[in-house]
Amino acid sequence: MALPHPKPAGREHARTRRVFGQNFLSDPQAVRRVVAAAGIRPDDLVYEVGAGRGVLTGELARHTRHLVSYEVDPQMAAGLPELPGVTVRVADFLRAVPPDRPFAVVGNIPYALTSAVVDWCLHAPALAAATLLTQLEYARKRTGGYGRWTRLTISTWPLVSWTLTGRIPRSAFRPMPRVDGGILRLDRRPVPLVEPAALPAYRRFVEVGFTGVGGSLHHSLARRYGDRRVSAAFRAARLATDVPVGLVWPEQWLTLFRLVDAPRR
Repeated sequence: MALPHPKPAGREHARTRRVFGQNFLSDPQAVRRVVAAAGIRPDDLVYEVGAGRGVLTGELARHTRHLVSYEVDPQMAAGLPELPGVTVRVADFLRAVPPDRPFAVVGNIPYALTSAVVDWCLHAPALAAATLLTQLEYARKRTGGYGRWTRLTISTWPLVSWTLTGRIPRSAFRPMPRVDGGILRLDRRPVPLVEPAALPAYRRFVEVGFTGVGGSLHHSLARRYGDRRVSAAFRAARLATDVPVGLVWPEQWLTLFRLVDAPRR
């Protein structure tokens, strides 16, 4: 889903922004925390998602000489100040072509577009890191904060680390949302935890595990790979055979994959 190009004014404009979860940071301390979490250096190429009123843009411009800020709303973009080293693009970030050199993404993203922005980042080959201000619940969900792990996190873990680096209170936004925000950090690993040639097999392994067939991860894997081999791998990973799939940690998934799938190739 892509953010449309509305051109309303006044209250209607503000209402339209809220429909897409657009809540602007208004607390300078919160802005500094987001940029600090990004760890931007002067020569880094940074893409900003949704410049809005430019509060985050200004702080980012203090840390890098190469900032490209996307803002889909022409009225918002027209109000952004001209800053050295900043290029403003009046366009939909989700339609942007990722650069072919290492770059970072930073943004206070519309909550309704969180999944789409994360997906864009995961599919950008040269992405080094993404620091995204999302709903706290989403950030906790993707980083195992509830004691459970999602399929998206597990399937991308060999290439990307997922970290919740901070919490931003809802009072730091205008208009104020109903929930707090979370600073979600995605980091591309310099060396994958699974050999590149084995990544398709790893993803298939995860897909099989999350099918829910048989009522547990053990049963789902055993139907595909054999009970004997899977049971031995579970013992090595110190996992009970009835453990729910969501409670298995990323490192345990890697152990299971190496013991169950690798001998078959």
